[in-house]
Amino acid sequence: MTRTILVTGGGTGIGRAVAARFAASDAVVHITGRRKDVLVSAAADLGSSVRPLVCDGTDPEQVTAALDSLDGPIDVLVNNAGGNTDFDLPEQDGLAGVLAHWRANLDANLISAVLTTTAVQDKLVEGGSVIHIGSIAADQGAGSYGAAKAGLASWNVDLAKQLGARKITANVVSPGYIRETEFFRDKLPAERAEQLIGATSTGRAGIPADIAETVYFLASAGARHITGQTFGVNGGAHPTR
Repeated sequence: MTRTILVTGGGTGIGRAVAARFAASDAVVHITGRRKDVLVSAAADLGSSVRPLVCDGTDPEQVTAALDSLDGPIDVLVNNAGGNTDFDLPEQDGLAGVLAHWRANLDANLISAVLTTTAVQDKLVEGGSVIHIGSIAADQGAGSYGAAKAGLASWNVDLAKQLGARKITANVVSPGYIRETEFFRDKLPAERAEQLIGATSTGRAGIPADIAETVYFLASAGARHITGQTFGVNGGAHPTR
């Protein structure tokens, strides 16, 4: 049976890799994002089963309008949209500047996931999956960005309980340093990249496909009794037990 997948922020990086992985399994994949040209280009590259849906996930009206247009049930929701908005905002003095940076990261990384999940909750099929893309920053710290990702993981615990009665699982995939994305906006110094790689046990940076494969597994038949969890995909840079 053909599954229907919704991937937020699906035009680039990890989101695009996730969309490609599901499209390769003959699923119909809807990808959302703010940049129409990026989404259309990604959909054209990934094949006819990938469909662009322009939407700013932090805007309730846009989320409602875009997701109401989806026909039929949704098997898998992947909340990937987000990123460290500190790279995009100018420095501002005083409490107003602090508020702007915190609010931007919370909106992009936590609120967008809450809004999207709430908007499609009734469309999720019994036995479906919700998967959020978190970050190693939730454990290692990174200001408002890390706090937003930690909040995402905490909220997921409650979400898993809410959706469990319908046999829907909810989990977080938490990447470490991943190359081939727009995350650092080409601002990561080579020395810092070497430090991040050096912190791993595998001796390499992650790539989007590493995350996509983990997401795909969590949406598979083999993961139906896994829910309310956070999975680090970081090459051992932040080990757990």
